[in-house]
Amino acid sequence: MKRLLLLGAGGSAGINFIKSLRNAPEEFFIVGTDTNKYHLELPDLDKRYLIPHASNEEYINKVNEVILKEDIEFVHAQPDIEVYTISKNRNEIKAKIFLPSHKTIELCQNKYNTSKVLEMEGIPVAKCYKANEVNLDKAFNELKDKNNRVWIRAIRGAGSRASLPAFSADHIKFWINYWKLKEGMNEEDFMISEFLPGDEYAFQSLWKNGRLITSQARKRVEYLFGNITPSGQTSTPSVAVTVNDEEINKIATKAIKAVDTNPNGIYCVDIKKNKDGIPCVTEINAGRFFTTNDFYSNLGCNMPWLYVKLAFNEKIPPVKQYNPVPEGYYWIRLPDAGPILIKEGEFRSIDLRKKSLFNIY
Repeated sequence: MKRLLLLGAGGSAGINFIKSLRNAPEEFFIVGTDTNKYHLELPDLDKRYLIPHASNEEYINKVNEVILKEDIEFVHAQPDIEVYTISKNRNEIKAKIFLPSHKTIELCQNKYNTSKVLEMEGIPVAKCYKANEVNLDKAFNELKDKNNRVWIRAIRGAGSRASLPAFSADHIKFWINYWKLKEGMNEEDFMISEFLPGDEYAFQSLWKNGRLITSQARKRVEYLFGNITPSGQTSTPSVAVTVNDEEINKIATKAIKAVDTNPNGIYCVDIKKNKDGIPCVTEINAGRFFTTNDFYSNLGCNMPWLYVKLAFNEKIPPVKQYNPVPEGYYWIRLPDAGPILIKEGEFRSIDLRKKSLFNIY
């Protein structure tokens, strides 16, 4: 039985990673760590440890302490900061890891730099500027759409961190100032881009030594808590649907190869269509899965399990490089409800939203 360590086990992505492994055709001894004692009660773990934040100077020592104490063979991190810290100190980790190069992880955790690299490679992206390198009034007037919107976002972070559709240059200034006061962020921590109004896609993939092993795309239909956030988005879907789209697959693959000439491990690409319907890459998450990584596992493509087998250099069952699961399947989830997997055309609701033929008093 393989003995695994999951860092960030108390988050939704970590919990779903564990669900996938528990549904795999082999058993695992899974140890989890987190900084939050409450969240660490949620995942299905064999052992759980509280450790310092990844920015703490003792973090690597504590991770290795758990590795040695529990005879851990393989380590996977889900939160970006833990992916970064493990990657940067990869030669000190006392167990296997399966990550892209640290250069790739550094690049992908900077959304502005990623966008500029992709742009140079001819891959569609939203036109953008760093907030500290432009006149905000001029940038707003250049980038605004017909509804007077631009998009402002933090250059680093997940979950649409510090994102906002801004309707004036003053909105941009006030928003940056808010985060200055709240978290000590500055203009250099933000980027301003054209607003992308179209459908949003998420492409999740596994690679080994430069070769694509498997991948699948989904479309985000609704966002978890999107109705109460200033941006209307959270990056984490409450409703997502599988899509088998050749154009999305092609753009995502080109984007991954643009940031890494020898892809290795996990690469997840966010894509959103612009006003002309062109799919634009908005970011690449290297080294960790999307939150709903158990979606495809429930449709027969268990990527977390395949990822672990690849890390151990084991033979994997046959799997398609693209579209290993059928399209038109919805993954529906809310806090304390779901997830539910349902196929297009099989919804159980009865639609009474249309105007009735009769007046009811």
